[in-house]
Amino acid sequence: MIKLLKRQPKVFYASLFGLMVPMILQNLATQSVALADTFMVGVLGESSLAAVTLANAPFFVLMVFTFGIQSGVGILVAQYWGRGNRDAINRVLGVGLYFAAVVTIIVGTAILLFPNQVLGLVTPEKELVLIGAPYARVVAVSQIFSSVNNIYIAAQRSCGNAKIGVYALTSSSLFNLFGNWVLIFGKFGFPEMGVLGAAVATLASRVLESAIVVVYAFRNKHLPLKLKLMLRPGVVIVRDFIKYSLPVVINEGLWGVALMLYPVIFGHMTNPAALLAAYTIAGNVEKVFTVAVFATGNAAAAIIGKELGAGRHDTIYDTGKSLAVIGLLIGVASSALLLVCTLTLIEPVVYPLFNLSGVAAKGATSMLFVLCACVPLRNLGFAVGIGVLRGGGDVRAMMYIDVCTLYLLGLPFAAITGLLLGADVAVVYASTLLEEVFKSGLILWRFKSRKWIKNITREI
Repeated sequence: MIKLLKRQPKVFYASLFGLMVPMILQNLATQSVALADTFMVGVLGESSLAAVTLANAPFFVLMVFTFGIQSGVGILVAQYWGRGNRDAINRVLGVGLYFAAVVTIIVGTAILLFPNQVLGLVTPEKELVLIGAPYARVVAVSQIFSSVNNIYIAAQRSCGNAKIGVYALTSSSLFNLFGNWVLIFGKFGFPEMGVLGAAVATLASRVLESAIVVVYAFRNKHLPLKLKLMLRPGVVIVRDFIKYSLPVVINEGLWGVALMLYPVIFGHMTNPAALLAAYTIAGNVEKVFTVAVFATGNAAAAIIGKELGAGRHDTIYDTGKSLAVIGLLIGVASSALLLVCTLTLIEPVVYPLFNLSGVAAKGATSMLFVLCACVPLRNLGFAVGIGVLRGGGDVRAMMYIDVCTLYLLGLPFAAITGLLLGADVAVVYASTLLEEVFKSGLILWRFKSRKWIKNITREI
């Protein structure tokens, strides 16, 4: 293992950590702010926290669809960047923006016009729907800004530039945090808006984020924009984008739908408000302590795509193995850090701030302990699956692995243990993570087959 890592040249580590560090800082800032947001909403009570969790479920599905489009953009952009074809990159970016805008407008309009009906599909609790519906309507408007911004940030990241994500997302997250404090609790003469204030702050922060991205995009020389190519990308690029993005979009969409169903399962168990509050807190803590997981996968995809686009097929397998080892090591470190912080900080200090009930606090701790055991495998799977396999253009195989393990293992076992057997929340949460074990094995098997090594660029 150590010998393998030593064989990689210094430029490999410079590229890897040059991408990872900005993404870790960006994600750490945004997820820390999200945790603080959760705290401020949690101060309003468990019902408010549960309502916001349920209201965000449809947006989570939309987010993963957008993430699928981002991934498709990233796969093609990284390989064309390795090939040195900036015109093709502009065409890919244009297609990605078209798709993201259309999907977001359709879903956002549905939630804007029918928030009660949409949230009614998530929970039968009318009180939670009434609290969450106004929040959902405002946040629906913000999604168009967010999706377009993220497509551009993903393209820049695939070109080896992760700085714009730090600038835009960190700034908007801090602004969102301040706006939440002002509008939720009525500071500086503003009315006390409660949950609705959190939604308004989210919308305002997305507008600020868009302003930063637009100014950066038109002044940036790393990837100069060519609007003519973006607006008329051409049939060839559209076909390639659909070929390599559609499996990712389907993958992420089905994954998002399944993850939306997890809070539905908890919402139909005994004491749903407490369990949903625990699930929300555990989920936000997880995101803070696993920021390196996602950074590893995204950086790996950019590196693999660039190497393949440049035609360096002879060394790509060893590069993938090195990324797998680094992903596993980072996963072990993240797991250890999460365990220590759960025992020394989160349980004794954070929970009292949320004024959690005993059931919610115990449930959140149980979920975090289960998560500690799962993080190393998750990080290995993310580095190799999302990073190496997708970066190599092997999107169909990854779709089958991801979706099948989720729908044949994770979701059914969670439903059986939670709804039929009435098992403890730790058992139900562990069932949701069962898929990670089988998924990691299948991903490694596919990696060893070397069938993922594909150059998907063409002369344009």
